[in-house]
Amino acid sequence: MTTESRLTPAPSKPATDQATKETLEDYTLRFAPRSYRRWTPMVVATTALGGIAYMADFSIGAGIALTHGTGNALIAIAVAAAVIFVTGLPLAYYGARYNIDLDLITRGSGFGYYGSVLTSVIFASFTFIFFALEGSIMAQGLELGLGLPLWLGYLVSTLMVIPLVIYGMKALSRLQVWTTPVWLLLMVAPLVYLIAQDPGTVDRFLSYAGTDGEGGVNTAAVLLGAGVCLSLIAQIGEQIDYLRFMPPRTEANKRTWWTAVVMAGPGWVVLGALKQAIGVFLAVYVLSAIGPAAATEPIQQFRGAFDAMMPSWLVVPLAVALVVISQIKINVTNAYSGSLAWTNSFTRVTGHYPGRMIFVLVNLGFALALMEADMFSFLNSILSFYSNCAIAWVVTVATDILVNKYVLKLSPRTPEFRRGMLYAVNPVGVVAFVASSGLSIALYFHLFGDTLQPYSPVAAVVIAFVLTPLMAILTKGKYYLRRTDDGIAEPLLDADGNPSAVTYDCHVCRQPYERPDLTACATHDAIVCSLCLSTDTVGDHVLPATT
Repeated sequence: MTTESRLTPAPSKPATDQATKETLEDYTLRFAPRSYRRWTPMVVATTALGGIAYMADFSIGAGIALTHGTGNALIAIAVAAAVIFVTGLPLAYYGARYNIDLDLITRGSGFGYYGSVLTSVIFASFTFIFFALEGSIMAQGLELGLGLPLWLGYLVSTLMVIPLVIYGMKALSRLQVWTTPVWLLLMVAPLVYLIAQDPGTVDRFLSYAGTDGEGGVNTAAVLLGAGVCLSLIAQIGEQIDYLRFMPPRTEANKRTWWTAVVMAGPGWVVLGALKQAIGVFLAVYVLSAIGPAAATEPIQQFRGAFDAMMPSWLVVPLAVALVVISQIKINVTNAYSGSLAWTNSFTRVTGHYPGRMIFVLVNLGFALALMEADMFSFLNSILSFYSNCAIAWVVTVATDILVNKYVLKLSPRTPEFRRGMLYAVNPVGVVAFVASSGLSIALYFHLFGDTLQPYSPVAAVVIAFVLTPLMAILTKGKYYLRRTDDGIAEPLLDADGNPSAVTYDCHVCRQPYERPDLTACATHDAIVCSLCLSTDTVGDHVLPATT
């Protein structure tokens, strides 16, 4: 097929103007082209790290410590952070190197074109669960500072992010860059002050034994705590929603590029673990003053900390400001990433693109329902259950990249996400994920006895890590690629291994796209983009399987 014939438009049903306009704003469901990725590595990293300004870490750390004691809580936090970092690194690299989000990575890393719908729903659930958690924390702040009843605070915290999340990466990058310094100052200053003014707070913090009466370090307590922390493993998906906009890696920028990828990819968990440890410290500090029930509320933690270092008239306004800034920073990310996940799943299953804004509202609706149901009061139970599914997904994909691609070489190293190039379902990832999440959930609900219940997160990790390469060996890697040739002579990657910036026009929506987002059309002597393939309900453009 010649270049001229590939560029010749052919008669076909046009894509909707809505789909074209919206997906070109932030490349929803698409490869992010080089022409759009104008940010430096450090701007992308700062934007990505702005998305982890959530206050949930303080509640998570506090909840674990109040039950199991400081020693068990700190070890649990460290164990979870290690798992999250190791599994997050290959995912962050693939997102930044090949400019695709975690759903597109998942498709070609063991799940198949439709198989990854399972994990898209898991990720979407992550976004509205944590939106609800952050919204609850903000509502607590609004109740303390403005006297708003909680139900109204939940509504305010939900509605206020809608104007901010309508736009994509351009708007979010500005918001995150400008608010991050203020957020860091308000978070770190009280901790430094308390330790400097009263070193005895450190001894009380380290000696706190918790309410479970065990005392000392206990394996079951550590694993139960780690299970709660590991619910955050899916955060790497939100980090990659930003990292996919990284510029190409070159000899000139490779050191900065790698620094940004590690810092904003798996490196988010370093700050996350630190926040959880601070949550433990602040909970122990304010415990005697406000009681165990309120000690897990970040607004009360920081109210107590600010009260020790500044005039009383300034305490509540500053605590509320910290909570509001944090909630806005993270919940625009939750709403944005959740809308991408829902839209992606819906478009693949139905062949219709309804618009990302519809799923912003859907995600917010789920979150508001959880808030009104008072999810904050049973936070650890929700996160412990959810973490089993999140762990199974992330470990399966990370194992496919590290082991199946680089060690066994049964999985194609260059990621593939386009319809027609992939099998509908790849048993490698789907079987590993279903078995891992199913068995670990069974453990969590005591179906194998009380003794094994704390080990459900460990089971999720081990089963996914073992089954993923085992399934690849058993299937001989035959279900990864339905085709190896997409009908376009131009290579997918340039000489530096970056996705090619060569553009062609899609003959359906008549827009130019870069090479990785395109395939040849099955029925016309032309080229079609990935979204038009996804919305092709009759399969008119989808290339046949290689015989």
